[in-house]
Amino acid sequence: MLQKGDFAPDFTLPSTLKKDISLSDFKGKKNVLVAFYPLDFTPG
Repeated sequence: MLQKGDFAPDFTLPSTLKKDISLSDFKGKKNVLVAFYPLDFTPG
């Protein structure tokens, strides 16, 4: 379990450009914000 102040573990997610992107791709280059957006018109 992560605690406040912990670094996020590396992970890979698909991008909207149909390419996998890893958190480590941005290390030391940019700030990263990960937003989870449920599909439109789905419950939840």
